[in-house]
Amino acid sequence: MLFDESTLRKLEQLSLVASRVRAGQMKGERRSTKRGTSIEFADYRDYVRGDDLRRVDWNIYARLERPFIKLFEEEEDLSVHVLLDASRSMNYPEGENAKERNKFFYGLRLAAALGHIALGTGDRLTVTAFHGGTASPARLGPVRGRGNSVRLIKFLTDLNADGNTDLDRSLKDYVVAHNRAGLAFLITDLFSPSGYESGIMALQSKGYEVGIIHLLAPEEVEPPLAGDLRLIDIETGDPQDVSVDNSLRDIYKRRVQGWRDEIERYCLKRGVHYIPVTTNTKWDEIVLHNMRRMGLVK
Repeated sequence: MLFDESTLRKLEQLSLVASRVRAGQMKGERRSTKRGTSIEFADYRDYVRGDDLRRVDWNIYARLERPFIKLFEEEEDLSVHVLLDASRSMNYPEGENAKERNKFFYGLRLAAALGHIALGTGDRLTVTAFHGGTASPARLGPVRGRGNSVRLIKFLTDLNADGNTDLDRSLKDYVVAHNRAGLAFLITDLFSPSGYESGIMALQSKGYEVGIIHLLAPEEVEPPLAGDLRLIDIETGDPQDVSVDNSLRDIYKRRVQGWRDEIERYCLKRGVHYIPVTTNTKWDEIVLHNMRRMGLVK
């Protein structure tokens, strides 16, 4: 189970906020102040509980026996893109006792929470999981409306983390395949040999507002290791023999912190929201408190 009823009720009180993204063509729950004949009809979407009944097209309802809401060109619509790294390195630490700290399970919970918030406010949601190798990304959406929450949870719980993902290439391909920009949350450990910078730039060049939720397990930040060891790269399988003592552990911790600081500087320079997370932090605090303080959730 990704979250309980109590957390669900808290999430239903929230909405996602895009401060820099280009406005979409059609609206979710973000009401435009514009009125009158200058607003042109654009399309329909399914009725969502809480919508203004004055916007229901009753002629369509009479024919199809389903309520649809009219959408207009000059009203705002937020497209939410949740991009989940499903590479093998995300499946760490392993084991039933480590499930709460497992990066992929943690990422699934965050993806479910962000998706549920978006669906609850009528936003246009797309969730994509980047797998390793030649496998095509798994995708849900675009969908709207709280009625799709069950589909969202099923989609996420059916996913597995495997393979070596080229994050840069995956992001560039995503931009080509999705021409409707919006608010994009990338949930990842950033363990991609190809890097991530040009992929982020590709998103931004098409008008996406980007947030990186950077997940690391506590064992990756402060490894409980000592002695002569053979370490195996979790994605490539390449071995490395090392002798670990306190001095080497201190060097490692400084380098990890330096890496995080470097990512934060890059994000600050590019106008990307950077959310560093260690997975021994309660996952709901990230959404309910950290992202709210950053102005991404209200």
